[in-house]
Amino acid sequence: MSYSIKRDKYKSARGGYSRMLDIMCRKCETSVAIYQKDGPGNLRRMYSDRIFSPEELTGLQHENLKDIPPLKCPKCGEILGTPYIYAKEKRKAFRLYQDAVTKRIRKVAK
Repeated sequence: MSYSIKRDKYKSARGGYSRMLDIMCRKCETSVAIYQKDGPGNLRRMYSDRIFSPEELTGLQHENLKDIPPLKCPKCGEILGTPYIYAKEKRKAFRLYQDAVTKRIRKVAK
């Protein structure tokens, strides 16, 4: 499946540089999500509106924060992050635990 990069105020605020990442559980190497990372730096949080796959993680920005479960590996059940609101931008995100995930850059269809 191909995904196209979202172009909005958040992308431009981070220098206009984005890439698609395959987020994987460090413990069992299972793919957890397809995510758009904007700007440079480490992956510390995953914004809900930037998750493209799987279906159960898309659209969480419209849910109530207390109804969003922690980010878990679908295979081994390891908890990878907790939902919270990133205060600076008032956006829902998962705060990732340190070294809980690995990532690979995915090719994006132009």
